[in-house]
Amino acid sequence: MSDPAASKGMRLLMKEGNSGLKVPFTKMAGAGNDFILIDNMKSSLTLNWQAFAMSMCPVRTGIGADGVIVLEPDNDTDFIFRIFNADGSEAEMCGNGARCAALFAYLQGVAGKTMRFRTLAGIIGARIDGDDVSVAMTDPYGLDTGIDISTHGGVKTVHYVNTGVPHAIVFTDRIDEVPVFELGCLIRRHVRFAPSGTNVDFVETEGSGSIRVRTYERGVEGETYACGTGAVASAIISHHLGMVKDIPVQVHMKGGDLKIDFTVVDGRYSQVWLMGPVNTIFTGEVVANL
Repeated sequence: MSDPAASKGMRLLMKEGNSGLKVPFTKMAGAGNDFILIDNMKSSLTLNWQAFAMSMCPVRTGIGADGVIVLEPDNDTDFIFRIFNADGSEAEMCGNGARCAALFAYLQGVAGKTMRFRTLAGIIGARIDGDDVSVAMTDPYGLDTGIDISTHGGVKTVHYVNTGVPHAIVFTDRIDEVPVFELGCLIRRHVRFAPSGTNVDFVETEGSGSIRVRTYERGVEGETYACGTGAVASAIISHHLGMVKDIPVQVHMKGGDLKIDFTVVDGRYSQVWLMGPVNTIFTGEVVANL
């Protein structure tokens, strides 16, 4: 298959040294979440992916990304999805990362326009419609509301749900003024969510079917332009509390807009779809000495 990504952007060659393994990659973004995607379906790359992510994700010294996604072979699905955060930790799941991986897999000839792939959070499905990519998320669990926790700024009421990874939701009437880094860091590491911690989403409702979301991401350890699992968590908690009523829920994030569809029966949420565009930024190869 020809390289469709290269025709959309530039081709980049980065060198870290005079010797090492050349690693082809594609950089993609979904609603502002950007990722370095690597096809390892032939299992020919035996890198330390944690170290690779820590080396390549920084903007000034690496390629620049929120994380590294590696596609590996699987006997029962189209591929295994592995994602490594900028700090080297391996995450269970990432919604926008999964959408980027689905389009990447299709462009690489790994999968068709509908596919299934394995994540640490379970097997999920995806479908491709041009540059719009939808992924069927694992059913959310652990939903808990009205949790009061103490922070340096006083008591905050948060709500919790796991949408493949844990998320704590905080509602606000002034989302643009929220100190996302400072408050997000405190909640992310709060003893209530120990030992693994949680992502933190700040949510402002806009009418009966729309919300604005800003997210502090665990692993990135800062605010990102978007978070797919966070968009899902925010939409579900907003609906569960009656703050939005329309389905699908429109989610507006710094990096772009996402749409969350789901079914709810007797307070139980299922058939959750995360939908939105994905764009290819550039392709290239990096010489890795790891």
